[in-house]
Amino acid sequence: QVQLVESGGGLVQAGGSLRLSCAASVGTFSYVTMGWFRQAPGKEREFVAAITWTTGSTDYSDSVKGRFTISRDNAQNSVSLQMNSLKPEDTAIYYCALRVGGATISEYDYAYWGQGTQVTVSS
Repeated sequence: QVQLVESGGGLVQAGGSLRLSCAASVGTFSYVTMGWFRQAPGKEREFVAAITWTTGSTDYSDSVKGRFTISRDNAQNSVSLQMNSLKPEDTAIYYCALRVGGATISEYDYAYWGQGTQVTVSS
């Protein structure tokens, strides 16, 4: 059974940084992609970043490219999202997600989700 547990959210001022982590228990799956999505109040959930576990290949949304970095720790079975130069529009609940297969940006392709962690960026 897959379990994803996020941590690291919080309140930060604009221009600051936060690091989110997602601890993953992935069972016997060998070819997986882990992604981060976010949902702001009144908006649909949107793709943020993804990393393919075996190759380390990464994808980012245009809105975070150059500011956010996704990485994996094979030994810890975890994925992190380093968020720099945060903006008020980055305020959202951030979700870690996992799919079996290569990276996609559609939330509907990800079968497993964490509970979410709140990120609030004040202006």
